[in-house]
Amino acid sequence: MTTEKSAAPADHLTHFDAGGQAHMVDVGAKAETHRIALASGSIRMKPETLAIIMSGTAKKGDVLGIARIAAIMASKRTSDLVPLCHPLALTRVTVDFETDVGNASVHCKAQVETYGKTGVEMEALTAVQIGLLTVYDMCKAVDRGMVMGDIRVMEKHGGKSGDWSATS
Repeated sequence: MTTEKSAAPADHLTHFDAGGQAHMVDVGAKAETHRIALASGSIRMKPETLAIIMSGTAKKGDVLGIARIAAIMASKRTSDLVPLCHPLALTRVTVDFETDVGNASVHCKAQVETYGKTGVEMEALTAVQIGLLTVYDMCKAVDRGMVMGDIRVMEKHGGKSGDWSATS
């Protein structure tokens, strides 16, 4: 077992060792800081599908309410889904959905927070993905052509690398 540690250049993939083997990044020496990540994404659909969501008449129930719970639950299980993610004790998760009639879309934003040694970008991205996937699942009987996209990290705060914004 190799315990080689070296400073990785900014363009180095941190989940691979010098021999190219996948490994979980050692965060043991990192400082615990308040870490926040905001991710977003959208799902496009037929206008009729959006109307069903907005009216609350979907056969499976409150689409956005159930999608919100699924997103929060998924954020807490990210390390079970993404092999090299550290399990984190999340301190806050918020998920908001916004309907966009003009574009027949639902937009999702997830903000995830922790006080720890590694960031929560993956947890925020997982929340968005699963939230949108749940919208798809609940509405697929009437619209199998829905398209998810524009899923990305919008902001991150905390840690050694500091703050980052998609607009910077």
